Amino acid sequence: MPDKTITILGCGWLGLPLGGAIATEGFQVKGSTTTPEKLTRLEQAAIEGYLLRLNPEPQGDLNTLLQADVLVIDIPPKAGKYGDDFHPAQINHLINAVRQSSIQHVIYVSSTSVYPELNRVVVEEDVQVPEQSASPALVQAEQYVQRLAPNRLVTIVRCGGLMGYDRIPGKYVAGRTVDSGAVPVNYLHQNDAVGLLKAIITQSLTGVYNAVSPEHPTREAIYRKSCADFGYALPTFIEPLSLVPYKVISPEKIISDTGYLFQYPNPLNFLYSSGT
Repeated sequence: MPDKTITILGCGWLGLPLGGAIATEGFQVKGSTTTPEKLTRLEQAAIEGYLLRLNPEPQGDLNTLLQADVLVIDIPPKAGKYGDDFHPAQINHLINAVRQSSIQHVIYVSSTSVYPELNRVVVEEDVQVPEQSASPALVQAEQYVQRLAPNRLVTIVRCGGLMGYDRIPGKYVAGRTVDSGAVPVNYLHQNDAVGLLKAIITQSLTGVYNAVSPEHPTREAIYRKSCADFGYALPTFIEPLSLVPYKVISPEKIISDTGYLFQYPNPLNFLYSSGT
């Protein structure tokens, strides 16, 4: 397996450590960034770096990046001023290029934000088309990638809230008023996101997978511990005027298929780097 070349489009908060981890195991790794300054960081992680923007059409050295066996697409969707159609258009342009390439396996990093708040445990089959989704544009992007099958292996990985290191929950709620303290979290530590994606790559797994920690403490429990650990101002917890909807994302399928053992199964025990 290490004779394979793996390309990661989007070497950001998750893509960069993923590429570094894969490179240490002997794989040739290529990666893209949108900023010239970041090319040095890719090089330091043993990633062959290239500049690439998807505006939404590709601008950069996409042809070289697609000279690989496995492609990981980890590009955060940009809506806002770009509009909901922008990210699906990015992915559609990309997939058209993949069809002309040597890529054999495409892994698309999606999000559990595709699931509406169903007030229950949700599994992969709960959202299969945009009309079922709380983020229809994201599911549209997933579908563009899925059209590469059966000619190529295709995997959709719906990651939960990515946390760990500098992403500290207390930082985002310090001093605020929170009425959703009873809602369970669907978090995933960076280390486990990297571990799960490595397992999918090395085992050539296909399909749609939820990637979240198997335990789901409440937001209040998370925020209280995080603020205490790092000295942030505790938020004010109030009772909601009405029931706050929720969802509990099930990772049972990815655990069963990969055999992966989580480093951080409980978000209350996530490893963080500092309080700054």
